[in-house]
Amino acid sequence: MVAMTSLHTNPLFTRLADAERILVAGAGGGFDIYSGLPLALSLIHQGKEVHLANLSFSALAGLPVDDWAAPDLAAVTPQSAPHQSYFPERTLAQWLHLHGYPSTVYAFPQTGVLPLRAAYQALIDLHRIDAVVLVDGGTDILMRGDEAGLGTPEEDLTSVAALAALDGVPTRLVVSLGFGVDAYHGVNHVQVLENIAALERDGAYLGAFSLPRATREGALYLDAVAHAQHRTPDHPSIVNGSIAAAVHGSFGDVQFTERTRGGELFVNPLMSLYFAFELPGLAARCLYLDRIEDTQLMRQVHSRIAEFRDTVVTRPPRRFPH
Repeated sequence: MVAMTSLHTNPLFTRLADAERILVAGAGGGFDIYSGLPLALSLIHQGKEVHLANLSFSALAGLPVDDWAAPDLAAVTPQSAPHQSYFPERTLAQWLHLHGYPSTVYAFPQTGVLPLRAAYQALIDLHRIDAVVLVDGGTDILMRGDEAGLGTPEEDLTSVAALAALDGVPTRLVVSLGFGVDAYHGVNHVQVLENIAALERDGAYLGAFSLPRATREGALYLDAVAHAQHRTPDHPSIVNGSIAAAVHGSFGDVQFTERTRGGELFVNPLMSLYFAFELPGLAARCLYLDRIEDTQLMRQVHSRIAEFRDTVVTRPPRRFPH
């Protein structure tokens, strides 16, 4: 039985209403945590204690011993690794400090499921976390495994698997922001919608809502993305750049970085929609989660998914009928 809420309330924030200490975490590496920043800021503005974390593509191995809160759990501050040009977690920490928010951003190195789960558990214990919101910039976290293309699911589903077993945390949610951006990684978005419909039938879909620029959090998100693009000019986030362009009201082939030269973007209002889900329900629909459960290394996750894909008959891609 699906819990009933009123139409004028937001189901995602209703699920978090009783939580006091919330972890907002980027699932897929890079700048994913930026996609969760508006949610984190909204929760902070409601008086919640909020912590930020990200599965990281940064060179964490060079951080000093004192920066590690636990094995595979780095505490990144505005002063961390100043010599590194690409360090999204530090860049976000600097932006948070500029705006007077708590400025530690935790970072997980790329590992398999078991070490990542242990790192999540250490962070949950450290701050007595009672709710986790796992954020994907894009939609490949919604792929169950038999779609025509999966995008880049390895990091996303490692994060899902790591949290799926931590049932001591009463509230575990997944949000996706950036509908359409994974088309450039082979994701068929008719199949994304088909998967969302199936999650609705399972009672795991919490609905969608937009990120308007006329909100405090929307304006701050745009500022944070612009700050990150300025601080990381050689490797700006295409995902968050596309989302920010959509939040601004841009449409079509909006070119904001040399990284997309030669490709045609389709920025549109759907990119600024948050889709929200119950994490256990999403995990239950993944067809290969059991295959990556005992992994120690990210390369094992890659090979297990590839082995699974060799055994499955994929659903043919479909075009939008309108």
